[in-house]
Amino acid sequence: MKLVLNCAEVTRGDWRLSAQGIFAEGIHLVSGDVGSGKSTLALMMAGLLPAASGSVIREQVSLQMISFQFPEYHITGTTVNEECASWGLDPATILSSIGLVEKGNCDPFRLSRGELKRLHLACVLANQYDLLILDEPFSSLDVCEKQRICSCLSGRSRGITVMFTHEQTIFPRVKHIWEIHEGRLRYCGSPPDGLLNWHHAPLLIKNLIAAGKTPKNITTDDLMEAACVT
Repeated sequence: MKLVLNCAEVTRGDWRLSAQGIFAEGIHLVSGDVGSGKSTLALMMAGLLPAASGSVIREQVSLQMISFQFPEYHITGTTVNEECASWGLDPATILSSIGLVEKGNCDPFRLSRGELKRLHLACVLANQYDLLILDEPFSSLDVCEKQRICSCLSGRSRGITVMFTHEQTIFPRVKHIWEIHEGRLRYCGSPPDGLLNWHHAPLLIKNLIAAGKTPKNITTDDLMEAACVT
């Protein structure tokens, strides 16, 4: 299965975003400055925003999901239990995994933003998709939750996962790195070589590369291993 961006372009007045590339199975990280068009590209890849020109082709993609930055957009249940059930999941299992068992009968909108994000991502990641698009999955999460989500993502065995993020510290193991630069989607490559071409690489990774300690990948373990090289 794969997703193909064939000279796909979105325009808004004088603003323009062009995207060319093939997203095959594995985890893809897409970075870019604020306002560069990451959320717009996510919507176009999910089929929720038509391309002004070019095309977006999904091959052998039968089931897809886009997770928005703000979890409120996804809520349909009047209680937390109902929200879990709406995803076809057992509420007890989901809520136990994220430490919210006592919140089962609560209105989802009475949860904190972090709790609601945990609930939403737990429901999303409990299912398997051919194409999973995550727009800022780490927003509103603390360090422990970010690490847990990274563990879940790194353990995905199939499908295309595209993660759009500003995160600078905690990442899952990725297969491909992309970035939006000067109005275009740019392929940096696969780690470790792809890190050398990554303009938006976090400062820690840039410093490691400058010191001749290019990490094998971008997980916390990979960065620590590179930092400890003598």
